Amino acid sequence: MKPHLAITMGDPAGVGPEIIVKACLALKDRLASGDLRLLVIGSNPALAEARRLLGADIAIPEVSESEAWPHLACLQAGPEGEPIRPGVLSSDGGRFAYLAVEKGVKLAQAGRIGGIVTAPLNKEALNKAGYKFAGHTDMLATLTGAKGSVMMLAHGGMRVSHVTTHVALKDVPAKLTPERLRYVLDRTDEALSALDLGRRKIAVAALNPHAGEGGLFGREDDEVSAPTIAKAVADGLDVVGPVPGDTVFVKLRAGQYDAVVAMYHDQGHIPVKLLGFNVNPETGTWDSLSGVNITLGLPIVRTSVDHGTAFDIAGKGIANELSLIEAIEYAEKLAAARGLSADRAA
Repeated sequence: MKPHLAITMGDPAGVGPEIIVKACLALKDRLASGDLRLLVIGSNPALAEARRLLGADIAIPEVSESEAWPHLACLQAGPEGEPIRPGVLSSDGGRFAYLAVEKGVKLAQAGRIGGIVTAPLNKEALNKAGYKFAGHTDMLATLTGAKGSVMMLAHGGMRVSHVTTHVALKDVPAKLTPERLRYVLDRTDEALSALDLGRRKIAVAALNPHAGEGGLFGREDDEVSAPTIAKAVADGLDVVGPVPGDTVFVKLRAGQYDAVVAMYHDQGHIPVKLLGFNVNPETGTWDSLSGVNITLGLPIVRTSVDHGTAFDIAGKGIANELSLIEAIEYAEKLAAARGLSADRAA
């Protein structure tokens, strides 16, 4: 039998509680059969309020860490403070977001769960609560003692890893080192292997326009990326590049590659989110989002939704759960690849 996956609620003031309830409703048959087992960690009152808001006919019993858990259950992350209201930023929201992840990491390290799926947190609320992290990725690296981590976004066949993420654009060139690029290549190759793809072809996106045009627009692609790619190929990896950034994602979408290594946040995020957002042409708004954020390089499995807390629609019952369902599915695949079982999680 599969181990539980933990779903951390993120900021209870965001859309986390309602997309969790919606995902559980969508996966109700799998949960009933035990083919999927989930442990929600966060604010139990916020989860109960989301169930009331949605009129959800699904039981999510409260449990303790020490007892045996049913296929679907919820675990309080920490003591309740001031009431957390949907859409209202507060330090308590940031506190719950941190405590849920902290508890999830401890359970994963103890072998009680197969991995963590994170609902969105708010970085301002997190820091207001005294937790000085830029987001989930560096928080998880600190909590697990990981020496490095890599953000990968996935939407269908679009899989994009990042050399850098939350840094100023002016600082990116200095962070493109042979060591960092090789680390990202290795972790990306491992992820593709875990996803059981028949081929693991990785393209490295160029940092500069036209891959530097022979040094006219910068030398990083020639002096850092090219020799690092050549060394990776010599070591047996299937890597090409650097490929100009204005065509590499078109080729990825066409299936010429299985993943792309992007140099910086927006280079990698824009193409994935452009395809992942479903925009209503009549209203000019998006009504659903597909895509998953996967953290590579951690000693535990972690996936996440590819969107934020959406305070503007929190508590209205209209948030879309598709990204969370996809994140759960990816976590299942990655946990299975690591050989995690219910026996180990018992």
